[in-house]
Amino acid sequence: MTVDIERVKQGIPNLVPFTGKYADPPDGDFIAYTGPGQFRVPDRLVIGYIEGDGIGPEVVYAAIKVANAAIERAYGKSRRVIWYEVLAGERAERALGARLPRESLEVLGRVRAFLKGPLETPVGGGFRSLNVALRQFFDLYANIRPVKYLPGLPSPLKRPELVDMVIFRENTEDVYAGIEWPYDSPEAAKIREFLRRELGVIIREDAGIGVKVISKFGTQRLARLALRFAVESKRRVVTVMHKGNIQKYTEGAFREWVFEVARTEFREHVVFESELGAHGGRVPPGKVLVNDRIADNMLQQLLTRTGEYDVIIAPNLNGDYISDEAAGLIGGLGVAPALDVGDWGMMAEPVHGTAPKYRGKNYANPTAAILALSLLLRFLGWREAADLIVRGVETAYREGYFTADLVRQMDEEERKTRVREVLGTQEFAERVAEIVAAEL
Repeated sequence: MTVDIERVKQGIPNLVPFTGKYADPPDGDFIAYTGPGQFRVPDRLVIGYIEGDGIGPEVVYAAIKVANAAIERAYGKSRRVIWYEVLAGERAERALGARLPRESLEVLGRVRAFLKGPLETPVGGGFRSLNVALRQFFDLYANIRPVKYLPGLPSPLKRPELVDMVIFRENTEDVYAGIEWPYDSPEAAKIREFLRRELGVIIREDAGIGVKVISKFGTQRLARLALRFAVESKRRVVTVMHKGNIQKYTEGAFREWVFEVARTEFREHVVFESELGAHGGRVPPGKVLVNDRIADNMLQQLLTRTGEYDVIIAPNLNGDYISDEAAGLIGGLGVAPALDVGDWGMMAEPVHGTAPKYRGKNYANPTAAILALSLLLRFLGWREAADLIVRGVETAYREGYFTADLVRQMDEEERKTRVREVLGTQEFAERVAEIVAAEL
């Protein structure tokens, strides 16, 4: 079954699609920022959206359908969102001559809050990752990924209900900063020569070179956000994931800098693992336990000791690994949302890629994009609508409505007992929107 995206768009109210040039919506207002991390959200809110490549348009418009239903159910006519299209990726290249045009960046700078569909990133060559470029351009330093089991989802775990964690991944540094050179470039030759001459470090002539950058500033602003979330949300444990036993001055420093913030700025709210002996091996009531785990060990402990992990703070690369593994415990990337947060604004996105082989086939699971919008609305303070979205998705799964990617993970018995109907991308979104609209 194929999907006609233009027809889908025609059925969605409050869309402001790109028609050849940017024109700000006349009947909506942008978020008003009053200082770093401080903003005022209008009732007629403009939120940007990037369709994305591959399956991006299908899941983005599915998510907007559900969000519209939740906003209307929660607030009636007192609040609404005007969805302002911004171009990036393939469509931007065709229309504006670049995959991330300056005009688009200017619009996003005014909008400040937007949903991004998946954008193509070539492997081994070609253009630089647009996802990374957006995060760095707007300094979206925290990639927040909640991972929670929803009843009915397939899982390789015996007790998937234990999965309830929030990953805070540093988003602008580490090897993902993209500071690297090909092995045969003049820059790589200069670096090899400098290291040999000045520091006595010998690097093979056929070695590409990359730089791993982890700063105290970047680490500690992420730590503050994660620790504040843990305290305010009454979470149980904050775990720093690192490879500091080997990479002592980058990931080892990451651990120490997070601990420093916990010790100096959150001391009344936390207890460290090394202090539990003084409390009979137990976490004192009202305190958040702060500990750390070596990355490779933690990857396997997420499978064997799942319930011990709650809030996770990780450098960029480790955060990417652990969040994708965690998503695999509850059905895969199709149900994994993310929110990129900075002092200037935020970008919601599904974690999965563009899946070009499924483009236009109405096959992709829109849950990740739907839940990403719920995160965006929650951080903007529209919690009632955000809660409705989550409950709508939970109810759809509980009632036996699934997309094909989840059904294929189930064995025959699970399919018989759990699956009521296998739905396409748009049909699943419509079912969730119906559930949301009918909620009492």
